[in-house]
Amino acid sequence: MGNFLAGKVVAVTGAGRGIGRAVALACAAEGARVVVNDHGVAIDGARPASEVAAAVVEEITSAGGQAVAVADDISTMAGGQRVVDTALAEYGRIDGAVCVAGILRERMLFNMSEEEWDPVLATHLKGTFTVFRAASAVMRRQGAGTLIGFTSGNHQGSVSQANYAAAKGGVISLVRSAALGLHKYGVTANAVAPVARTRMSANVPMELKEIGEPEDVAALVVYLLSERARAERITGQVYTVAGPKIAVWAQPRELRAAYAQGPWTPERIADLLPGTVGTDPMPMLERLEEMARAAAATSRPNA
Repeated sequence: MGNFLAGKVVAVTGAGRGIGRAVALACAAEGARVVVNDHGVAIDGARPASEVAAAVVEEITSAGGQAVAVADDISTMAGGQRVVDTALAEYGRIDGAVCVAGILRERMLFNMSEEEWDPVLATHLKGTFTVFRAASAVMRRQGAGTLIGFTSGNHQGSVSQANYAAAKGGVISLVRSAALGLHKYGVTANAVAPVARTRMSANVPMELKEIGEPEDVAALVVYLLSERARAERITGQVYTVAGPKIAVWAQPRELRAAYAQGPWTPERIADLLPGTVGTDPMPMLERLEEMARAAAATSRPNA
């Protein structure tokens, strides 16, 4: 076992499978005491079971680590609070909260129902909030702590996962807000956008050219939880890890501006906006157009 996180207490949601499990195991292997949270549901959020969290705890303790299971649903305020309360009751503090839990309910936007929208936002976005809210209150008193939210490259937009993309975009804004609001209390907050082989990524309809394993993601999370990352004052960032690649996403900023002489009118905007302010190309849209052209070319009969 290593000591990158020696003495720390880390709570990980969605830790029963996939990336969350890899994160929990890696934290324990580096000396952290771990609260393993997983509601134990299927990909669509159905059929909860507590056995998956308990199984990961067994893996950790069998390897000589310390861990405790919490099977609560973190999309509720009580569930998020219980994750943090368990850390305090068992270990007396909480140094890191890593929110990996998520579900998918795919549907085109024009067909999406409330029952397909609400649970996805509740698990990803509200579930990150409930744990962040409870953990940050403790970390503020401690004068130290690290919050890590999980987002996705799909925060750029998605063809058939508007609910998931909206939630993941919200996680980024929540992380940045936490970084700003908690900085003076010694608490950092960052987001990870993983690309790894999991049961959720198995349903991606297009080939992923850059993809790794859950363990790649776990290594980055361990670093972000560590004192070495805190010494570098890393906060408010979004990192992608995809196999051998680690990348940082740009912060939101204005690209170009124009100013009117007098009040704006539709005519003035029509004259000024296209040529002066312009647009920022949308990579995902360009990729879809490329795929459509390639599909059309392969479907043409031979001349």
